[in-house]
Amino acid sequence: MDPSTLAKLTGDNGQLDPTEVKKCLEADVPESRKSLNPRVAAHADMLTTSFDMIDEMHREAGEKLVDWIVKNYKPGQPLHVTVICTGNSRRSILGAMMGNIAAAYYGMPEIRFHSGGTAPTALNPRTIAALKDIGVEIEATGQEAPRGEPKTANPTYVVRWGTGMEATEFSKTYFDTSNPQQGFAALMVCGEADAACPLVKGAAARISMPYLDPKIYDDSTYEALEYAERRDDIGRLMLSVMMQVRNRLNQESP
Repeated sequence: MDPSTLAKLTGDNGQLDPTEVKKCLEADVPESRKSLNPRVAAHADMLTTSFDMIDEMHREAGEKLVDWIVKNYKPGQPLHVTVICTGNSRRSILGAMMGNIAAAYYGMPEIRFHSGGTAPTALNPRTIAALKDIGVEIEATGQEAPRGEPKTANPTYVVRWGTGMEATEFSKTYFDTSNPQQGFAALMVCGEADAACPLVKGAAARISMPYLDPKIYDDSTYEALEYAERRDDIGRLMLSVMMQVRNRLNQESP
């Protein structure tokens, strides 16, 4: 626990009173966390209890992202991160949504996560189901974005993770005009895209953090479980990153 938080809880007598603990903890909850969809917030609560499940490779990648955000963050000003995989249908979508949830959970919703690919296709329905399972609202707009390869339909969706927190999502290249063009951090969440893009045009930072593609479990008995596992793997890391960012910014503030 942060020393300043503990001091608030104990008061002058140095003792913890249950009523005061509850009051202080509730006061310390960021407004943006209160605005998350209730099921989304509850799922984030659960993931914060399992940071020990983050493996060393992803922990190290997360530390690089923490350093970049702390260096560039200015309260109230947008700071952008683009999560990149090959098809922009699975891992990059999960990464962007769990990143936005983590930013809101720790009171920094101005840190915005976007998604993109190197060879876009369409949002996979299994990805959509995995996000809906934790309370993310996803609605088709009835419109279609430009098609990639193969020439399959590429529907556009409105994705909401909280009150006043939404994005329009569809499968696209990471350099699509709807994504930030300069000064963003690029997170490479698949090995193929990582290898294909040694340089990401416009990125101020490029961080490799590949995850196993849940696609290999499509149409299997474990399909839904594997998509949920990947969602939570990425979400756990994003929450850990944003917690560390918040703590470091609090320590550095006068």
